[in-house]
Amino acid sequence: MVRATQTEIVEAVEALRAGSLVAFPTETVYGLGANAADSAAVAKLFALKGRPADHPVIVHLDNPRYLHRWVASIPPVAELLAAKFWPGPLTLILPKAEDVNPIVTGGQESIGIRVPSHPIAQQLLTAFGGGIAAPSANRYGRLSPTRPEHVREEFGDAVGVVLDGGEAPIGLESTIVSCLDNAAVLLRPGFITRSDLEKVLGPLALAGDAPRAPGDRASHYAPSTPLEVVAADDLETRAGELASLGGKVAVLAMRPPLHAQRHMTWINAGKKPDTYAHNLYNNLRTLDRVGCVRILVQAPPADERWIAVLDRLQRASHA
Repeated sequence: MVRATQTEIVEAVEALRAGSLVAFPTETVYGLGANAADSAAVAKLFALKGRPADHPVIVHLDNPRYLHRWVASIPPVAELLAAKFWPGPLTLILPKAEDVNPIVTGGQESIGIRVPSHPIAQQLLTAFGGGIAAPSANRYGRLSPTRPEHVREEFGDAVGVVLDGGEAPIGLESTIVSCLDNAAVLLRPGFITRSDLEKVLGPLALAGDAPRAPGDRASHYAPSTPLEVVAADDLETRAGELASLGGKVAVLAMRPPLHAQRHMTWINAGKKPDTYAHNLYNNLRTLDRVGCVRILVQAPPADERWIAVLDRLQRASHA
């Protein structure tokens, strides 16, 4: 089990209490954390990421027993989901407590809460003894970090403490479910699927006037290189078309290339959804560094196990 040393945890807690930012691993991706009760620290987090002020952040807790500090009430559907999936990769949108600073919620009357299962996240949260506001540790709209070096590449010395937990086990952001008015609405797909949720609650409500939530923008999770989702049979043809206009093309596929070409950099990520998701952002970062004119990504299967991957790719490809 990956754990941080006591010295590392003490350093991170002292940084949070001093109003500084700390990057730490969760089971999904690396988070960029600030003391959620310190509005100046949260403002610093928004500024460093370049995050819009109306885009809420998720507050991380080590245990559901501290929910009362952050939420006005806990709807029954939220209690069921929390009992089943916390600690874990699930964020619940709940009515915020009256004294929660609007900077955390993007000015809304709701708040996103998660209890992560990663042991280092749990160590940090327990030692800190409060809520940590923690979006993904990357510039706004860009690829989420799944390794500590991704955080350092993104921010350099601007983040003084980066807790090293190795690779994030899941590699995609948490599933987000709104529980407002006791109606469960899936806002962002993730490792926990709709079927998983419905096994606990029955059929989910259809999305209505859903609150703003992390990752809900049409363009998000994007590399610097323009990205295009392409059918499997069209990968080589499309790569050839782009290469004929000059420049190299990067390809993220689920199979080897039919033939090697000098103008293509190709990664075969395989066909296992969990492995593909785990490696997605790292693979896109690798292809982003190649200096190509376009990243072509093979369209994933129309299968529930791939919905979270498809969601991230569609947002990454949105111009």
